[in-house]
Amino acid sequence: MFLINYFSNKFSEKVMIPKTKPNITFQGQGYTSTAIVWNDTANSARGTFYSGSVQIFSPNFIAKNISFMNAAPMPEPGAVGAQAVAIRIAGDQAAFWGCGFFGAQDTLHDDRGRHYFRDCYVQGSIDFIFGNAKSMYQNCHLVSIASPVAEGTKGINGAVTAQGRASKDENSGFAFVNCSIGGTGRIWLGRAWRPFSTVVFAFTAMSDIIAPEGWNDFNDPARDQSIFYGEYNCTGDGANAAARAIYVQRLNDTQASPFLNVSFIDADLWLQPFTS
Repeated sequence: MFLINYFSNKFSEKVMIPKTKPNITFQGQGYTSTAIVWNDTANSARGTFYSGSVQIFSPNFIAKNISFMNAAPMPEPGAVGAQAVAIRIAGDQAAFWGCGFFGAQDTLHDDRGRHYFRDCYVQGSIDFIFGNAKSMYQNCHLVSIASPVAEGTKGINGAVTAQGRASKDENSGFAFVNCSIGGTGRIWLGRAWRPFSTVVFAFTAMSDIIAPEGWNDFNDPARDQSIFYGEYNCTGDGANAAARAIYVQRLNDTQASPFLNVSFIDADLWLQPFTS
């Protein structure tokens, strides 16, 4: 786990950008150098959604080379109210370039809107990227800090995603392209927080921390017919297709195509090129 004292430029405060403040940019000196840090939990903030160290409700937010951290202690298994969000992104058309997101359970609340993440680092344990946004993650490093699992056991102690699409009429989902997944524990790529949960991993290197079945239907077999969990040309010991859950789709070129580039988030309408 990245220690809070490593940051040379640390801002200890809780930040909220309201809907009335569009077109704001946060720029740091690097995601390992500059960070905004707070330590609320679901208990202290009266709800997971309000625990974010930074909360973005405005459109057209941009962040470059900066980290967002929730420094609350890593929760024990089964802890109640210990969810601790580093950032909540609830505004449309947000872009993150070279940013870091540090926490444990529910690190990055990708709440709603269209969002873009490039060359970012996301750390967590349980559902550490969750929400109902429509987002693309390119060239991102996803790092689990879940506790190691005893050799020879089959326990699961984490998940990368918990995508919250609730109906077929909603237009949301997460696409991960050219990413990597590593760290500790034994985790799922995602679990179906809502019945139409939609997540695709493409060209992603997966370490052996990924459980053989890959995904979880939130222990509700009725969701197997509506969730959309796809994998395409992924590599590594965690990408073994043989043991995947029956509802997981091994996408062909045509099926994968809509998830592979920034047209997935209508980027031609709003995403600006990166400038340092």
